[in-house]
Amino acid sequence: MNPPAHALLLHYFPALTPAQLRQFALFETEFRAINEQVNLVARPDIDNLVERHLLHSLAIAKVVQFPPGSAVLDVGTGGGLPGLPLAILFPEVQFRLVDSIGKKIRAVQFLAGVLGLDNVVAEQIRAEQVRHKFDFVVSRAVTRLAAFHPWVAKSYKPRPAAGAGLYALKGGDLTEEIAEAGLKTKVFELNKFFQEEFFETKKVVFVPV
Repeated sequence: MNPPAHALLLHYFPALTPAQLRQFALFETEFRAINEQVNLVARPDIDNLVERHLLHSLAIAKVVQFPPGSAVLDVGTGGGLPGLPLAILFPEVQFRLVDSIGKKIRAVQFLAGVLGLDNVVAEQIRAEQVRHKFDFVVSRAVTRLAAFHPWVAKSYKPRPAAGAGLYALKGGDLTEEIAEAGLKTKVFELNKFFQEEFFETKKVVFVPV
């Protein structure tokens, strides 16, 4: 990882350990290589991988701290986002990353192995078919809340951790989407936490259990 990328992560997450920084550096290197074969993210975005993908994924940690021993489901993980960066940040939390596209899940399984993330399971399965139970669900630009929430509404433990629920990374004006879903939500504006222009319209939408 080049110094600016290192500096960017440390600026917003100063508690990162040298081992975690090495994992993020390796993630960046391996992700770029895999993206040449499997289109995990759009080609223009790969030049801004740290800001638009790593940091964006970690933004969830600005609004919730997953407690050790808790379980997180990442739905529609694609190339492992936001699940893999969060698994690096929270090594004592168990993550299950699911996606319906096999080649993407195979890429995620490879990345998790290279990074030594023994707290990650990646599985090719649709969200509504997952039988395990979780404290938290995360997602990144998957689909509208009205369609998404029914997929995961039964995925929570009977007695989940404090702050349990869905944390969805989204962008733009969400007024209509939230009204359509009819759900209790709390919206966190990411420009309150990050200075980069990319985050100006980005949000985390929290839907409690």
